[in-house]
Amino acid sequence: MINNLGRAQPYALSLFRIVIGLLFTCHGVASLFGLLGDARVPAGTWPGWYAAVIQLAGGALVLLGLGTRTAALVGSGSMAFAYFDVHQQRGLLPMENGGEAAVFFCWTLLLIVFSGPGALAVDRLFTSRGATREETEAGRGQRLRVPA
Repeated sequence: MINNLGRAQPYALSLFRIVIGLLFTCHGVASLFGLLGDARVPAGTWPGWYAAVIQLAGGALVLLGLGTRTAALVGSGSMAFAYFDVHQQRGLLPMENGGEAAVFFCWTLLLIVFSGPGALAVDRLFTSRGATREETEAGRGQRLRVPA
């Protein structure tokens, strides 16, 4: 059973990335266009409008698996900034200050930075024979260790 789970890991990671990217994109759409039950953020206002642009563009890139690690890193950083600059003024803990979403997005996007896009990603079209960078490096003699 463990072997079957190991073989499914790249696909589960892709599904995780797709869901996080979709949710992050939805936050950007809601803030920029006033859709999905959220108020529209006026264009050019700091930091809300810029965060919404990062959410929309970064979320779409993460969703597609295109420039995934870079997009996820920028998105993670913007959510860390949002938490410490906006939310923490209202209280120390996320439950007190309404910053749960910022914390969740920060850490899930950071996980994607380190774990990569998974098997189903547009990035794979631009690497040798559809292999991920990790698989390419492993093929060059650099063994990657995956915990059992």
